[in-house]
Amino acid sequence: MQIAAYFASLDPINLFKSLPGGVAQGVVWGVMALGVYITFRLLDIADLTVDGSFTTGGAVTAMLILGGCPAWAAILAAILAGMLAGVCTGLLHTRLGIPAILAGILTQFALYSINLHIMGMAANKSVNPDKFPVFISSRHVPAAILTGVLIAAVIVAALYWYFGTEQGSALRATGSNPAMSRALGINIDSMKVLGLGLSNALVALAGGLMTQYQGFADINMGRGSIVIGLAAVIIGEVVCGAVFRKGSNFAVRLSFIIVGGILYYMVMTAILWLKLNSNDLKLFTAVIVAVFLAVPYLQAQSKSSFKLAGKRGRAAEKEDGAHA
Repeated sequence: MQIAAYFASLDPINLFKSLPGGVAQGVVWGVMALGVYITFRLLDIADLTVDGSFTTGGAVTAMLILGGCPAWAAILAAILAGMLAGVCTGLLHTRLGIPAILAGILTQFALYSINLHIMGMAANKSVNPDKFPVFISSRHVPAAILTGVLIAAVIVAALYWYFGTEQGSALRATGSNPAMSRALGINIDSMKVLGLGLSNALVALAGGLMTQYQGFADINMGRGSIVIGLAAVIIGEVVCGAVFRKGSNFAVRLSFIIVGGILYYMVMTAILWLKLNSNDLKLFTAVIVAVFLAVPYLQAQSKSSFKLAGKRGRAAEKEDGAHA
């Protein structure tokens, strides 16, 4: 009876109504995931700064809007603040010899206090869309989706152009093969600092957009951002590989990172619709990331030469047995 009552309480109409909000948030988190992609895939660095720089972007945006600055100026300031946070991590890593993951943790740890100071030692700041003009708002979800998609498209186009330049190619080469890059005369330390700065600039941009969308900045709004970003990156890569089996260009792969963010938040929306405990969302996120991380490995294993050789050997044995 309890099971029947549970399923009877699930209204598909409520799920349908909540999906657009999930798409709007997914686009914003997809922008953040582009920043994670730069460090995780291109530089091969697990940067934990993002948990702090996401909040920094939100805090700077909220305080400047409350101070009377236009939304676009607040977003630009958030981007600059995020870039400075990433540069700080890069300098700790390259100039002081601190391992990248520890450098990110140190910067993230420091940003908690810095973000509190930015918000006047308050844990959250409200940005009422009725009083202050914002780019996107949860009160106008269709417009928020359209604006978010346009911003994401501009960012993807800019990244595609930049990583095709000499400097962008040098940054990609640094992550692919640092020793060879150094031999070719590339200053890999500068490329790492640049990449970390660019990555956290995008993360802070997403934080600023999320503050405008939800109408407030909170000191804990960036907690777990790195896991959500990784989820969006992995989901986007897996879906891209499934759609384009023969490969795709860099712009398409970047676009699918945004798609990964949308799919992730649609799954989260469905989980909440199922009335599961919201405190378990981080558990579900970890499971989703683990599953999608395992998919490429399992696919590679199934296509390995040893596996194929074994299958061919068994097929040959069956044929010999049939002839005998």
